[in-house]
This record gives sequence, C-alpha cells and structure tokens, in this order.
Amino acid sequence: MAHLYALIGPNRPTGVPEPVTLISRLLSTTVLVTVLATSGAATAAETFLPHQPSSAGSYLAGQAALHAMQTGAASRYLRDALEGDYDHPQVVQTALIAFAADGRIADAANAARHMLEVDPGNELALLIIATEELKQGKFDDVISGLDKLGNESFSGITGAIIRAWALVGEGKLEDGLKSLEPVAANGLDDFLVFHRALMADVAGQHDRAIDLVAKAYETDPYVARIVEAYARMLGNAGRFDEAEGILNSFAGEGLTHPLVDSVRVTIQAKQAPGPFADNVQTGAAEMFHGIGVALAREGNNELALVFLRLGLYLDPRADIIAMVLGQFLDDSGEHTAANALYEAVPAGSPMKPTAVVRMAQNIDSLGDRAEALRRLGNIVNANPNDLDALSVLGDLQRTDKRYADAAKTYTKALEVTPGDLPGDWRFYYVRGIAYERNKEWPKAEADFKKALELRPDQPQVLNYLGYSWVDQGVNLVEALQMIEKAVAAAPNDGYIIDSLGWAYYRLGRYEDAVETLEQAVMLKPNDPEINDHLGDAYWRAGRKLEARFQYNVAVSVDKEGTVKARVEKKLASPNQGPLDEPVVPQAADGEPAAPPPKPANQAVLDKPAAPAAAPPAL
Repeated sequence: MAHLYALIGPNRPTGVPEPVTLISRLLSTTVLVTVLATSGAATAAETFLPHQPSSAGSYLAGQAALHAMQTGAASRYLRDALEGDYDHPQVVQTALIAFAADGRIADAANAARHMLEVDPGNELALLIIATEELKQGKFDDVISGLDKLGNESFSGITGAIIRAWALVGEGKLEDGLKSLEPVAANGLDDFLVFHRALMADVAGQHDRAIDLVAKAYETDPYVARIVEAYARMLGNAGRFDEAEGILNSFAGEGLTHPLVDSVRVTIQAKQAPGPFADNVQTGAAEMFHGIGVALAREGNNELALVFLRLGLYLDPRADIIAMVLGQFLDDSGEHTAANALYEAVPAGSPMKPTAVVRMAQNIDSLGDRAEALRRLGNIVNANPNDLDALSVLGDLQRTDKRYADAAKTYTKALEVTPGDLPGDWRFYYVRGIAYERNKEWPKAEADFKKALELRPDQPQVLNYLGYSWVDQGVNLVEALQMIEKAVAAAPNDGYIIDSLGWAYYRLGRYEDAVETLEQAVMLKPNDPEINDHLGDAYWRAGRKLEARFQYNVAVSVDKEGTVKARVEKKLASPNQGPLDEPVVPQAADGEPAAPPPKPANQAVLDKPAAPAAAPPAL
C-alpha cells in the first residue's frame, strides 16, 4: 500500500490533494475497532479453522487470496468453504467480506443475513444489508435495521450516516441532521459538516447547503471533493464569480483534479455545473468513497475495499471510486483487474484520460515497457497538455534510462504548467535527475535549486542535491546541512539517512558515519549500496572484521549486480578495504581542509532517485 498512500501525500506528481482529510480525523478521533473485529470473528478466524475438514483448505486459500487482494479467487474459495460449513461464524464472516470486496453485493447481503442468524450483533452484516436496502429505496428498513448500532464505534458512526441518508430519502431532512448530533458531540462535527451539506442539497435546501459546505471548505480548503462540491453549489446558484474564486484558490496552490477541472469549464461558461450528489444513493456513495480511502491509509485493506465497492454499488456512475479501486488493485499487483476497471470508465468521463494513462502504466508493470511507452506517446501526441501523461511518460523514459528523452518530456510538462507554483517542484526535480544521469550537471544543479525555491524543505531534493555535492567534493558544509535537514523531515527514510552517513564518511567523521549508516542498514537491510557504505565506514574506523562481514552482506543482497563487482575486489584480499575512496581531511574547526576530486564511483548516485510516479491519487 505504500505506493497508493505516498501519492496521496505531499509528493504527488501534480499536487492532487488528499480525498477527505476530515476522515483521517474521524479515524484518529474515534476508538477505531474496525467492523471486522466487532463480533470477534476476525480475530478468531486467524486461529481457528472451520468445523469441517473438507472446508479448511478452501477457507485458508480464500483467506490468503483476500489478503492478497485477489478478490475473485477469494470469493470462489470461500463460497466452497461455505457449502461445507455453512453455520461457522468465521467462514460466514470472511465470505461476506470477500463477496463485498469483489463487488458481489447481492451475495454479500445474502451472507450478511445468514451472519445475523449466527451472530445477531455483527455490525458489518448490518451495514451491508442497510446499503442494499438504501440502494433499493427501502428507507424504512434502513432506519429500523440500523437502530441497533450505537454512535461510539467506527461502524456505529458509519451506520449513523447511512441512517441519516435514509431519513433524507423519506423527506425528513431535519430528522436526518438531528440524528447526527450524538455523533457530532464526539468531536466529529468538522467531519460531518460536509455530509450535512450534501444532504441539504439533495433535499433541495440549496442555500443551507452552501452555508454548510462553506464551513467544510474553511476547515479543508484544498481537498478536491470539497472544492468541487462548493464550486458546484455556488455555480448552480448562479454565483459564478465566487465559484471561480474557489477554483482559482485551489489551482493557485499548484493543485489539479480532473473533476475540479471539469467544473471549471462550466463555471467559466456561466453554466450551472449540476449537483455534486443528485440523490440519496450518490450522497451515501461519497461517504463510502472517502472513508474507504482513509481506511486504506490506515492499513485496513480488506475493509477499505469493501467500503469502496459499496460506494460503487450505490453509484455505478462514480468513476472516481472506480479509479480509486483500480489504484488500490494496482498497489496490490493486480494490474489486470485494475485495467478492467479503467477500461469500464466511459469515454466521455473526465476521469477517462487518467484511466488511459494508468492502463498504459500497468502494461509496463506487466512487463511490456515498449508498448507502454508507445501508448503514452500516442496520448501525449493527441493531447500535448495532458500533464499526467507527460509525467508518467517522463518517469518511464527515465526508468528505461532514456534520460535525454525524459528531460525533454519534463520540459514539455513545465511548458504546460505555470512552472512557478509550489507543486511544480517535482518536474524540476525529476528533470534534474534526468540531466544528472545524462551527465549534464550544470542543468541538473539549476533544476534542483529551482525545485528548492518552490519547496525549500522538500527532503528528496535536499537529499539529492546535498548527496551530489558531497560525492563531488564541493559545497561540503552546505551539503551536510541540507542532508541533515532532509533527515529531520524524513527520519525513517533509509536512503536519506544513508546519504547523511556517507557525507560524514566523506568528511572523515568515521564514528559518526558508522553510527548513522548502521541506522540506515536497519531501515534498508537489503540495499547493497548501503551495506557497502557501512563496510567502508567500518574499515576506516578500524573495524575490519565487521567491514568484511558487511561487504559479504552487500554481495548477498545485490540482485542486480550493480555493487557486487566492486565489493568482490575488496573481498579478494584481507588487506583490501575501500577502493581509493577520496576522504576529506578535517581542519581543527570542523571545516574540510581541502575538497577532494570527484570520485570515480558514481553508482551511489542511483540511490536517491525518485521512483517512477503514477498518475495522481484520487
């Protein structure tokens, strides 16, 4: 899951904001006992097998497939397990999760009804049944069925929102809003105000909806979904100038989102963009979307997938949910399943260009980089202003070591974007990497400095420029300060900590180098370069036996052979240590007495490179 949630964070290629940061507060404010654990079945499922031996194999296989996000296989295995052990709570619970995660909501609802027979208090079963009833417009059944849930647990809060939507569906907006007051009293008023706004808008109280969404916007002005909803409500009310101001503030931070861009077109044309949610089902779907993403960020993967599927079930037109599901599957290595979701996004959807880009990227992940590059090239030729396509194309070219082509692609991206917004730092950074790899250091250095002008505290840029200076033996004191600043910003990044250790090594501070590189190896034990660095530091510190041990580790973990040849020369003789690495002697004041020449070994510069980025998270 690292890939997906790194993209939601501050290093997104085009600065797409987090889906709903208020939901993150929900997860941290409530006592998060997930729905999966409320009946105790999930915990038991990890330690107890089904009653019938014939079901055990299917159950275990289904559980493993579900954990791997292979939801189709999980559903098949668990259906077989159910046939052999229909009344076992763990089997039923895991099966209904698998069915829902695979989008088989009718099957999940049937399993949920049986779950309530064997475990009447199972909250996930209640939520799934209520979602099916909400889809069918059976609002009375939703309201009565969810009365059994309290307002304290996570599942109770989720159920309270679904129940409020059912009351809106019955034309009882005031009752629906009032029903949320006990939840709001738990410190969740900021979280709920956005959903109250959507409820008021669906109920036809548009002025009230604008007032409520304005409060949500004040709390989180750079969340795309809130910005889109606010702009839509203002535009539908004919308040086009105000709507454009909201959109301009979003863009002014270097943030983009396909749905926000789509609303901008209609607002600039002085046309009503239409509602954010046009009925109870689409409103509730947004709740599942936002909470599903937040759950995934917290590592509750199976439950996140269930919530996203429930959202798409309520609103099959919600292409943004399909995109999030696809990205979720991508990060689990299920690229073929993800591409099926991207392929289903309609051609006229604002999300289709992003879907096409992701399909091309998945083709690369499946092993056909040439075809991926061809498709991305076609996308860019057809739409030279597609920033996502340019970003991914440049990243794949850089990964393919076509550095000159990558630099040209990033230059095109900087011609599309203003080039001086905070979010533009990333294009200067990756273009700088491409220049550096192409041995055009002056251009690379200028781009790194420009990236730092836009984001002075960006740890990746601080690390890359500082490391490069250290490796060249120039600007050593400033470089060390930059890397120390990068470590402070990313204290658990093994690569950045390695850079700091290597800077100490180059400055002759061997004890500091050893201590720091030991931390880096703990964080990245399988990185051959870091293990080799630690070996060199041990050697210079007089700890030669430990150095040779570390060299052997470096060789054993080097899967690509980039470090092995160098390290084997050190292992060839018990008296051979670092291979003529230049070291900066220290003057009394701690300043380097004289900078060394640039070392011959450039392999270490491969380490700080940014990974190829995906299109923005949604």
